[in-house]
Amino acid sequence: MKYILIAVMFLSFGASADEYLGQLTDNPYAANSITSPTSTYQAKPYSATPPKLYNSQGEYRGELSTDQYRADSISNPYGRYGSKYSADSINNPYGAGSEYGADSPNNPYGEGLSVYSDDGY
Repeated sequence: MKYILIAVMFLSFGASADEYLGQLTDNPYAANSITSPTSTYQAKPYSATPPKLYNSQGEYRGELSTDQYRADSISNPYGRYGSKYSADSINNPYGAGSEYGADSPNNPYGEGLSVYSDDGY
């Protein structure tokens, strides 16, 4: 999954409490995309916890983490936010990960998910 590399980047870097980091999206034209090479959102030196993902309605969509054992990680293949069978997972092409969903990070024309750091460092 292409978001694994992005998750590693954000696990290595962080931001202050409740800081908006940008959008997780495949939309190449989104100005605030964290995957865009022209992104204006820069990471800070350290984070003890992975950034959190939220849709436009404020619903939690998991942690941007490569840890397969964290319960809320998008990389946990058995967890609510990482399983390809869970409706809340961005890895489910028929659920939160649908390429047609406006909030889906897999929609090349959508807004994607908001990324926030809740780390106090």
